[in-house]
Amino acid sequence: MIKKLLPILLALIGTGAGVGAGLFLMPTAPEEHADAAVECVPPADDPEHEAAPASDHAASDGPPVGREYVKLNNQFVVPVMKQDQVYALVVASLSVEVSTGSTETVYAREPKLRDVFLQVMFDYANIGGFAGSFTNGDRLQILRSNLLEAAKSVLGSDVSDVLITEIARQDT
Repeated sequence: MIKKLLPILLALIGTGAGVGAGLFLMPTAPEEHADAAVECVPPADDPEHEAAPASDHAASDGPPVGREYVKLNNQFVVPVMKQDQVYALVVASLSVEVSTGSTETVYAREPKLRDVFLQVMFDYANIGGFAGSFTNGDRLQILRSNLLEAAKSVLGSDVSDVLITEIARQDT
């Protein structure tokens, strides 16, 4: 009789101990800081980004006031050459941050925008930008700034940033 009750008793004790430990270790939300907003300020040495008032960001989770993001329709495929042979392909998806109401302009000029973006990425691949640790923050910042310059040559002052939303390298 005890051989039949022992597994049931151990299961109940184990379940009770697990529930008790879960309740004891459950994190509690700090009450005094629950409604405080965190203000992020861009670096002062970056003239491309201007600090927006904290109330703009606290009111919504969307883009900053007066800005919107336009995702370019297709991915960019860039061959990476080594000794006159393709040894890798880089696939990237890009979005452009523009002033509100400029979405149609981006789509109207998308062929030209894609052309200049591809040229920048080809040049970047030719100087070895996609070799080795290509996702290093400093290396991607160089690519982003070059893409932003190219976007400004097509869209003018409407564009404020180019975002790399996806990037992958497939070695052959």
